[in-house]
Amino acid sequence: MKIQLTSNRINIVLVGLLILLAIGSFAYNQYLINRILVQERSGIELWAKAIEYTGNPTQEDISQKLLAASDYLRSNTSVPDRIISMIEEAEADRASQTFVTQEIVLSEDRFQVPRIIVDERGEIIFNNHVDDPVDQELIDQFAAMHDPIEITIGNEEYSQTQYVYYGESPTVRYLRYFPYIQLSLLAVLLGIGYISYRTIAKSEQSNLWVGMTKEAAHQLGTPLSSLYGWVELLREEKEDDFTQRICNELENDITRLRGVAERFNKIGSEPELNPQRLKPIIEEVMDYMEQRLPQLGKNVDVLRTVDSNVRAKVNADLFQWALENLIKNAMDAIKSSTTSSYVSVRLERVEDEVFIDIKDSGVGIEKKYQGEIFKPGYSTKKRGWGLGLSLTKRIIEEYHKGKLLIHKSELGEGTTMRIILRAEEKQKSQDKEEIQSAKV
Repeated sequence: MKIQLTSNRINIVLVGLLILLAIGSFAYNQYLINRILVQERSGIELWAKAIEYTGNPTQEDISQKLLAASDYLRSNTSVPDRIISMIEEAEADRASQTFVTQEIVLSEDRFQVPRIIVDERGEIIFNNHVDDPVDQELIDQFAAMHDPIEITIGNEEYSQTQYVYYGESPTVRYLRYFPYIQLSLLAVLLGIGYISYRTIAKSEQSNLWVGMTKEAAHQLGTPLSSLYGWVELLREEKEDDFTQRICNELENDITRLRGVAERFNKIGSEPELNPQRLKPIIEEVMDYMEQRLPQLGKNVDVLRTVDSNVRAKVNADLFQWALENLIKNAMDAIKSSTTSSYVSVRLERVEDEVFIDIKDSGVGIEKKYQGEIFKPGYSTKKRGWGLGLSLTKRIIEEYHKGKLLIHKSELGEGTTMRIILRAEEKQKSQDKEEIQSAKV
């Protein structure tokens, strides 16, 4: 459970970091947008004033002055000071007009802000950098973005008021989408980092358990060998029936312990899978578990519906271990000691799959816990480490390439766990050999 708590804390830290990055990104992006909008406003205002300046009728006199001065210079060799002054004044006005004209062009190229000019009646006079259809709806949209700029075209005798509406440049539009793109990339990177962390943590945890199981198997080897010797010594010293029966039972239990040690030793290694009939494996496990019921003080019926012809590729030792865990959990789930209590195992083949259902009449599993029972460390018992179902799922799914799932569970009515394996085609020659060896 400590591992799960640590994982939850990491999740909270990552989510908090993502939220802080999101807030910072949006704030700085908005700051940049506001700075650009201020510059664009200044550029549009300058452009509008330039339009207003070039539309003034007094600017038309500049060209006429220069034309008159040029004609006079062609017909006169001497130039009075008055003419020179007039030419200088005209050239200055001409230079300012040229500057304004160039500024208009530069303003259009620099900002590329969509703009529309309308007159007092709302008729569209000019538009530039506008991709959408120019209509009243677009003008209203621009008006909602920015206040229009008012300009006056003409002189004191005749003038017309016009309004410049403008939108946002492509740069601003791209910047508005940038935080979403940035956050998406950050979320992907954080997700990759989190998955990598979980994978590494899971791998380290798996290696830890594998190391512990192999060390346990190694440590059990020496005392088991010693126990075999003591049993043989006791059998030779005491030849009465009672002692011999006890020695036989002790030898069976020691053999059982050696099998458990072998199971532990196989965890983490690639198991050898052989196609074989599943009935003998299931029968052996159920006989052993049925013998434990009197010791548990429970009156439980053990029911079997086993198809003797079903075959699958399994490792007998590991598969028996998985079945023992499931049947033991089914027995532990039965709280009452009534005649209606039962544990049933059903083996059948459905098309190309083998179904093994372990059903009990126990308390059932709440829906909110059904996704947790296969996680390491989860247990509803006061004793135990909560590794049984996790280990069973690993044996079935990783080693046997099958599936282990909760087929059905209701509170007060019991639970059905289902193992799904790939079926093997029946091999008559092997079946005959097994039958002949059984007869011998």
